[in-house]
Amino acid sequence: MTELNQAAGQKSPDGEIEKTIDTLVVGAGQAGVAMSEHLSKHGVPHLVLERKRIAEAWRTGRWDSLVANGPAWHDRFPGLEFGLDPEAFVTKEQVADYFETYAEKINAPIRTGVEVKKVVRKADKSGFTVETSAGVIQAERVVVATGPFQRPVVPPIAPQEDKLTQIHSAEYRNPEQLPEGAVLVVGAGSSGVQIADELERAGRKVYLSVGPHDRPPRAYRNRDYCWWLGVFGEWDAEAPKAGREHVTIAVSGTRGGHTIDFRKLAHQGITLVGMTKSFDEGVATFQPDLADNVAQGDENYLSLLDAADAYVARNGLDLPEEPEARNFLPDPECLTHPLLELDLAEAGVTAIIWATGYTVDFSWLKVDAFDENGKPKHQRGVSSESGIYFLGLPWLSRRGSSFIWGVWHDAKHIADHIGIQHKYLAYRDPSQLKAETEREQNSGDAFADSETRKVGKPGEKA
Repeated sequence: MTELNQAAGQKSPDGEIEKTIDTLVVGAGQAGVAMSEHLSKHGVPHLVLERKRIAEAWRTGRWDSLVANGPAWHDRFPGLEFGLDPEAFVTKEQVADYFETYAEKINAPIRTGVEVKKVVRKADKSGFTVETSAGVIQAERVVVATGPFQRPVVPPIAPQEDKLTQIHSAEYRNPEQLPEGAVLVVGAGSSGVQIADELERAGRKVYLSVGPHDRPPRAYRNRDYCWWLGVFGEWDAEAPKAGREHVTIAVSGTRGGHTIDFRKLAHQGITLVGMTKSFDEGVATFQPDLADNVAQGDENYLSLLDAADAYVARNGLDLPEEPEARNFLPDPECLTHPLLELDLAEAGVTAIIWATGYTVDFSWLKVDAFDENGKPKHQRGVSSESGIYFLGLPWLSRRGSSFIWGVWHDAKHIADHIGIQHKYLAYRDPSQLKAETEREQNSGDAFADSETRKVGKPGEKA
């Protein structure tokens, strides 16, 4: 997969990558592979550069036991199935293998082991100069397909304590990686709850800091949560609901998929605490918001059940009722009398895992495509900077944009735009076509004359 296909041109004789290309795609994860497929369908010459391997983030950028958060029938590209139980939740290795297979299937022009270091607009003509670890490339267009998980975020409240092991969830791999002792997991989105659950099942004492969250059912009435969002039209929502922009979602595909239930986690042995407020001389302080956060999560959960029941009734669907889904376990002690402070040493806490999300890093992209806060300015991935495109970002065009299937559809829209622009630039008016024809004829005549001179006239020495 390090060779280029015909759409991008072959490698030059000296082994260097192509020096000029119509469209350069940066990143060969799900976004880059999807982009390549659609550009090829439009006949747009392109090259995909990846600094490591195809879908590297899936292989080595997450913990060992990670699985996809959506079932196999849903979280895929239209052109290839996983070849597994459609209801299964695919392991991260299987996801990575899937994208490698897909790239081979479409003959994607991917060059791995090449890092893009800088992109700048040309001063005297259209297009961009791209500095890479393999040399300089001239590209008419650049698609940024590096995804949303580029730089792990650890809040400034993190304690400056040498005795504590502190890692971001991006660095977590398995329980054996951590020193003996209790663990504080900060953040209760999908990553935080899955890691906390795994640690507790491995015999660790775990404290889980819970903030505002949505807590959908994994499945209800024989339909996965992804299916319900689809029939509700929620995947096509163009922006988060007001006031919910920074609310995380707690959902899991582990152990065949199950609904995240914070009361169950507490009864299992995890101590729930509110949002982490500060650290001072080895004491962690938490917000008194645990009960409210759990209650709001319950409200989100029940609202989806209500919506599902109404949909079934309205459409006359034959789906089994599931009244037990509304039954909650009793409130655990940690919920009714939450800890507001925790002496880490006294509690035996030796490690903190920051499941606090990521931010993007576009420092290499030296173009006028960002607002005053450094966020990309774009319309469905088409940047305000002509020739620059963004793909794979959350809410790029809709709620589903950061999901595997969603990024494929976003890539199609961007490729349609690039294909149209490619045709515009290739257009020649009648006078230009005439001039080009005359130049070709003159060039051909000149070549013929030179060959005649080489051969010589009849009877003359060559």
